[in-house]
Amino acid sequence: MYIDKKEVLRYLGHKNQIIQEQLNLLIDQCIEEVKQYTKPKYTFGVFDIKKNDEGVELLESNLIFKGKDIKEHLKNSDMCAVMAVTLGSLVDSKIRYYEKFNLTKAVIWDSCASVLIEKICDEAECEIRKIAKNIDLGITYRYSPGYGDFPIDIQEKILNTLQAQKNIGLTATENSILIPRKSVTAVIGFQDKSITSEHPGCTVCSNYETCEYRRGGDYCVN
Repeated sequence: MYIDKKEVLRYLGHKNQIIQEQLNLLIDQCIEEVKQYTKPKYTFGVFDIKKNDEGVELLESNLIFKGKDIKEHLKNSDMCAVMAVTLGSLVDSKIRYYEKFNLTKAVIWDSCASVLIEKICDEAECEIRKIAKNIDLGITYRYSPGYGDFPIDIQEKILNTLQAQKNIGLTATENSILIPRKSVTAVIGFQDKSITSEHPGCTVCSNYETCEYRRGGDYCVN
């Protein structure tokens, strides 16, 4: 597992300032620790889809995606993949531990884990891309519950459909918060490979108004 230190620093709000040696060593230490305690897993399913007035129905499942934005995301698709990714519960436990005893280390750990979850998402997406390529199709970018008007309360149904608790130990609270916290679900459409899908960026994010990265002129990896 590789954690890009430059991305970790970006999450930490680094703006090319000089980093004290002690802090630099602590970041390196945290990167190695996160890799040691991470148990990354992912699972996904591929579904034929049907669009109607109610939303996007995933055939042979109980999933119906509602909202104009997810329908727009899948407008060129007759199939989609639904993925779930997690770094495992040990990462959450260590972050909570450091929040009590070493807040600086907790923040660095959190940043390292955020970079790593994106890398694991990329790995899952790469596998999905290969499946699409085998049937002469391309794929869209990832689109997650909470983006735009795609309701976050679909999380539990996604996890149930993927048997995510059994397969990767991923669950959701009654408020649709993923547990472990360093986890992601997302939808990827299969479409003609000649179509280029451009990610709409920060405007679709449910944290658009409150995002600390955007206020600082930056962005998160998601």
